Amino acid sequence: MKPIVFGLLTALGLATTALAQDATLAPPALHAEAVPAVLQKAVDDFIRPGYRHFRNEASLLEKDMHAFCAAPTEAGLQTARDAFGKTVASWSTIEIVRVGPIIENNRFERILFYPDRKSTGLKQVQAMLAKPDESATSVATLKDKSVAMQGLGALEFVLYGTGSEKLSTEKGGFRCRYGAAIAGNLVRLGDELVTEWDRPGGIQDAWKHPGPENPVFRDGREAITELLGILVHGSETIRDQRIENFYKGEENNTFPKQAIYWRSGKTWASIEGNIEGLRTLLKVSGMVELVNEDTRSIVSSIDFVAKSLSRVAGTIDPDVENAVTDPAERAKLDFLLLNSKDLILRLNNDYGGAIGLAAGFSFSDGD
Repeated sequence: MKPIVFGLLTALGLATTALAQDATLAPPALHAEAVPAVLQKAVDDFIRPGYRHFRNEASLLEKDMHAFCAAPTEAGLQTARDAFGKTVASWSTIEIVRVGPIIENNRFERILFYPDRKSTGLKQVQAMLAKPDESATSVATLKDKSVAMQGLGALEFVLYGTGSEKLSTEKGGFRCRYGAAIAGNLVRLGDELVTEWDRPGGIQDAWKHPGPENPVFRDGREAITELLGILVHGSETIRDQRIENFYKGEENNTFPKQAIYWRSGKTWASIEGNIEGLRTLLKVSGMVELVNEDTRSIVSSIDFVAKSLSRVAGTIDPDVENAVTDPAERAKLDFLLLNSKDLILRLNNDYGGAIGLAAGFSFSDGD
């Protein structure tokens, strides 16, 4: 794998050189006439379909969980686990959007409570399974409990954690019914997100029609800055929370059991989904139309880096404990660390500069 990784690094270096040359050809400017179309496509072609897809996959998961609980078999358990994987994949793509309705009423944390640095959520789920509480088996009452007990992390432990081997032998068991309620709660949250983004006069209109009377965006620049912020913060999350949370590139500083979805082996599928979400949003929204033609290679270079990250992530051993110890796998992890930082800089500095954000602007600094 090392020759491939270093070959990619060389290619990225060449892309950086070309980018630096292109960036000097024209002064930065935001093509204001392209803003309305970009915002509309971001909402209608990425955000709204993304939440619908998540809601639909969660609905299938709930159906499979109820069927499995009623007639538990090994095959039924595998079906439920497969549906969990598809739900994780659908969520991972739209997860990069951390603005709007998703951050209201703790919806994000209810869907995914991570990172759980003090194992707060894990301890709560384990306590629930050790001392069953029937109120956790109904969506109507589960939604009022700790956010850490309601989402994908909790359901992963139900399906893959200690004691999950008994699921296929207990018809209508508490653990299974609790898992089905979690799936139902994901459907509930997905429904809320779809409803909020589809509602006339709501958040979608605020995005599509910035202006002086708009309570969210006073002008197109504010809206585009928010859109770019989704990409920048999404890239930062991949590096800071998804990778560095368990691997910092140091020999004795690895914590594989802090990786997201490590029990189910979905760590890299989730990270790959995050990256593909970034690539899709950048492409389908037409953000390339916002910059001068002479500097549009900035966008293609960003996609080049993101595509390389996605490709390498998809080859890493799903067993995170093996990934952090095997030299060939660690080379891939090092590649992700190095080039995810590059992705952040290209989005924040290069693209941000190309649309005329002030020198020194940094999303990380909250400017």
